[in-house]
Amino acid sequence: MTISIAMAGKGGTGKTTVSGFLVKYLVSHGKGPVLAVDADANANLNEVLGLEVTETLGNAREEMKKGDVPSGMTKDVFISMKLEQAIMEQDNFDLVVMGQPEGSGCYCAANTLLTGFLERLSGNYPYMVMDNEAGMEHLSRLTTKNVDVLLIVTDTSRRGLQAGLRIHKLATDLKLGVQKSYIIINQAKAEPDEEVKAMITENGLELAGVIPADEAVYEFDLEGRPTIDLDDSSPALKTAYAIFDRIIP
Repeated sequence: MTISIAMAGKGGTGKTTVSGFLVKYLVSHGKGPVLAVDADANANLNEVLGLEVTETLGNAREEMKKGDVPSGMTKDVFISMKLEQAIMEQDNFDLVVMGQPEGSGCYCAANTLLTGFLERLSGNYPYMVMDNEAGMEHLSRLTTKNVDVLLIVTDTSRRGLQAGLRIHKLATDLKLGVQKSYIIINQAKAEPDEEVKAMITENGLELAGVIPADEAVYEFDLEGRPTIDLDDSSPALKTAYAIFDRIIP
């Protein structure tokens, strides 16, 4: 049975970096192979993982909607083939990029097919890590609605935290079947004050932990180096690992 872990958060909070930390953690702890899914329209999980995107599921969806399915091939077979082509395989993890949002017109049939194939694909992995947009639209439309762990990543700002709380409410309203939700405060220069902790608990969430600001993370990002290559001595990575030890099934 696949354990699904979904990321969400306001832009700029570092949720994609935390997603990369989690993939690295699962692989290094012998929990692979891991299926990483980039469901953010502004896809960059591949950069964190050191991979180059050559195909996305969005491309396949567009081709199917335009009727570019080869003669004699059913849509199911076509999508299955394109899905296989979109999997970027590594030793202990694979990456699938959902791609850009849809254009005008109805994508219901294509989305339904993609949902089924992605769910079937995820069954081959003990863990699935999904990096999502703040609004959770990709999660609700294109992927499984049964999420074991939702990690809402926020920075230390009040707006970031309020956005995280809204995401939690949206996930609840959408009835995504989230088993457990946590807040992770990222890029922190100090421990959160009691008012922040109270806001989290009052909204039915649990503070999983606080990841400190780390100069090495900024340097890797600035230089375009994959964060997954970050040394294990990194304070941010070490703290993230300690958080995952406590909350990841």
